[in-house]
Amino acid sequence: MRTQRRTAPRLVPSGEVDPDELDRLLGADPVAHAFVAAHVESHRRGRGSRVPPVVGTADPDGRLTGACWTGTNVVPITLDEPGLDLVAGHLRRGGARYASVFGPAAPVLGLWSRLERSWPRPFDVRPVQPLLAIDHDPAPAPHPGVRFATTADLPAVLPASAAMFEEEVGYSPYSGGDRGYRDRVAALVGSGRCLVLTDERDRVVFKADLGSVARGVAQVQGVWVDPAHRGRGLAAPCMAAAVRLARRTTPVISLYVNDYNTRALATYERVGFRRVGTFATVLL
Repeated sequence: MRTQRRTAPRLVPSGEVDPDELDRLLGADPVAHAFVAAHVESHRRGRGSRVPPVVGTADPDGRLTGACWTGTNVVPITLDEPGLDLVAGHLRRGGARYASVFGPAAPVLGLWSRLERSWPRPFDVRPVQPLLAIDHDPAPAPHPGVRFATTADLPAVLPASAAMFEEEVGYSPYSGGDRGYRDRVAALVGSGRCLVLTDERDRVVFKADLGSVARGVAQVQGVWVDPAHRGRGLAAPCMAAAVRLARRTTPVISLYVNDYNTRALATYERVGFRRVGTFATVLL
């Protein structure tokens, strides 16, 4: 009796995604996939070698053609049209329980076009966010006062981080309780991934976090200058210093920024960042 050969792509559930195949997809663009790569590595190092919450799509021969992180956030790695259909169907069955959908613009917007009718109205959709990277020391002279924060800085870093978050997304990070956000900020500081400039009263004037670090790439997030110090020419030298310090251990520094934030884009261009792609974000 002849068995019928599978001809359609299929969804690969979390727990059945081949680690080597996933690493192949992540390695195709280490800058774009830094967030997922860092979280996958963290899960693999965790107690009991936890399985990362990643679903995949496979061709008829079983080769992984796409994948998507489905933790607190939905972050597609790469998905073709059939893959978008499969992953969107999987997400619809699970319900709208995620904080955001973000990552490379094409699969993010492709997923959202398939989910928007069945999920609640989003808080915001940001369809064009230039993805930037730098792999050399920056051009401007670095500010000599920028340094890695220590645990002694945490009381000053917390309000600065909260102010940055509220300015960026439009609501307080403490709206659902303060423990989770405080723990995340403390973890960044404790692991030496928060860079700050403080004034004579130990208040944070500038901050930037190395949110994800994997495969030789550090993705910067949470860049912020105290409003009282804006317009004084601090942003470029402080960012240059942050890049120099981060590149001591990680050769490539990346970040993504809203396209309408022209001041930030101009600053990053002066520092030496170049555009390497486009992200999009749907805030839920």
